Amino acid sequence: MEQTLNHLDLYRLPWNFSDNGISWLEPTTKCNLRCQGCYRDLENPVHKSLEEMKAELEVFKRLRKSDCMSIAGGDPLLYPPIVELVKMIKEMGWKPIINTNGIALTETLLKDLKQAGAFGFTFHVDTSQNRPKAKRKSETELNEVRQHYAEMVAREGGLACSFNATVSEKTLSEIPNLVAWAQDNAEIVHTMVFILFRSPELSGDFESHPSGQNMDFAAIYKESEWSGSKSIYTDDAVRMIRKADPLYSPAAYLNGTINPDSLKWLLADRIVLNGETMGYLTPKFVEAAQNLNHFTKGTYLAYVGPKSTTRGKLLALLGAMFDKEMRGVFYRILRRTLTRPANLFRKAHMQSIMVIQPINIEADGRQDMCDGCPDMTVHEGKLVWSCRLEELNKFGTFVGTHGGQNVN
Repeated sequence: MEQTLNHLDLYRLPWNFSDNGISWLEPTTKCNLRCQGCYRDLENPVHKSLEEMKAELEVFKRLRKSDCMSIAGGDPLLYPPIVELVKMIKEMGWKPIINTNGIALTETLLKDLKQAGAFGFTFHVDTSQNRPKAKRKSETELNEVRQHYAEMVAREGGLACSFNATVSEKTLSEIPNLVAWAQDNAEIVHTMVFILFRSPELSGDFESHPSGQNMDFAAIYKESEWSGSKSIYTDDAVRMIRKADPLYSPAAYLNGTINPDSLKWLLADRIVLNGETMGYLTPKFVEAAQNLNHFTKGTYLAYVGPKSTTRGKLLALLGAMFDKEMRGVFYRILRRTLTRPANLFRKAHMQSIMVIQPINIEADGRQDMCDGCPDMTVHEGKLVWSCRLEELNKFGTFVGTHGGQNVN
């Protein structure tokens, strides 16, 4: 595959196993949707107690620095003491980020969660879900659902609002429409994340085994027609994003544990003025922001609040002082202001676009995971990959792979 980006031109995020922007907490496996290709065991849902949650948070405190704590599942809004859990996380020093499909969110619950200390919400919305009140045929039509949640959070105010969408071969072509929708709503949508679908059936022929025993890997990671017939990669997503936003220019990445040039987490931050992209933060700027936050607050930065996202003009000006590439962004804002004086009184909003490429299995069976994975969680007192919890729950160990015909 032709590479659209050279990782050496980007800033490699310094996030690592023990010092990371994000950590991942799963209080429940209960969910009110059954997404196609979901790898969680939803047939026997379990709510962990607040005491168990406190113990897991203590493991994070002992082993890992983080800016925020992603609360996931299952769907965490179905966790009975979710308000108390958010308060606990806030009091222990993290920014609580609630990862939800949004179905159980009400105005009252939203207000209670904000009062308890919630920092923001990440809504997972895509066509794999078959939502009961939104059985749409396309990702573009689901922008109506995304709009509903974005406006709901904006009305409450003071909360970060992000959206995740799992993307398959069949929905890849709709990425431009989601990028354009996010740009039109930069005032209330702070992050758009594209997660590239993975399953054993799309990874090629290989043998899998827990503790040396052959097994059917696909028994855990269910296949679905929704996924298409092949894996897609970060470069595929990059090409689609640029169809909607030709200025798209990522700044930072995390690589794979096997391939140093694989783009596992790809971060871009654009500045939007009056619905138009003015440009993107550069690798140097993002590096300076990460190091400054770590120096002043002791953690690498993952999420910023809504007020910070309105300071695009200031960021462009500061960046222009030490980074010549940022001067182009500043000059574009200046030109738009001179030609449209009303822009002087409009805020320029910063909006993040993220691409996540999960595990790849190499032709020899080696597993290329995310190096410095932000979504590590706690299992039996240890930090483990959250995306592979079902292997531990079913076999007590991660499943190994070897051999095969897959070619990245």
